[in-house]
Amino acid sequence: MYAPLLAHIARYVTLTEAEANTLLSYLKPQTVARKEYVVTEGQVCLANYFVLRGCLRTYLLNEKGGEQTIQFGIENWWLTDYASLDNHAPSQFFIQAVENTEVVVFEKRVQEEVFSQVPKLERYFRIILQKSAAAALFRIKFLFSLSGEARYHHFNNAFPGFVQRVPQYMLASYLNFTPEFLSKIRAKVGHT
Repeated sequence: MYAPLLAHIARYVTLTEAEANTLLSYLKPQTVARKEYVVTEGQVCLANYFVLRGCLRTYLLNEKGGEQTIQFGIENWWLTDYASLDNHAPSQFFIQAVENTEVVVFEKRVQEEVFSQVPKLERYFRIILQKSAAAALFRIKFLFSLSGEARYHHFNNAFPGFVQRVPQYMLASYLNFTPEFLSKIRAKVGHT
């Protein structure tokens, strides 16, 4: 069950069998049904979530009450609300399953204990956090520097299979335009 996570970790650090077993003893599997939440606004986020199968998204409610998707997490991606997790503060976000999803739950309350027993995991999570921060900066750059159509084409080229997996309104929200605008772009692509 945890093979995808161990393979992901092995891309960045090498764990002994004993170290891997130590980590696994602290992890919990969780199945999240489509549209179910792992975190809701106002709730304290208590864990990091590694997606084994499926898709999660992080979103917020904007001033008009509309959903603004800010992040997706598909297979082999970690997702959490670090501000809530690290500060034990109420989350300002929702983390919801886009489709039936299986995750590995790594609870905050055990992380320091695991890191003290397997120090290599601190390096692994530092690398993952750096990659996450870089991806967030890259996304901000695209939101401010590319037209809506260019954002769609960039995302579609980078993640071609993913564009078909998520509902159109979520993808439009993530790319910061309306579902109607996305429909126009897709219709245009279909005619070229």
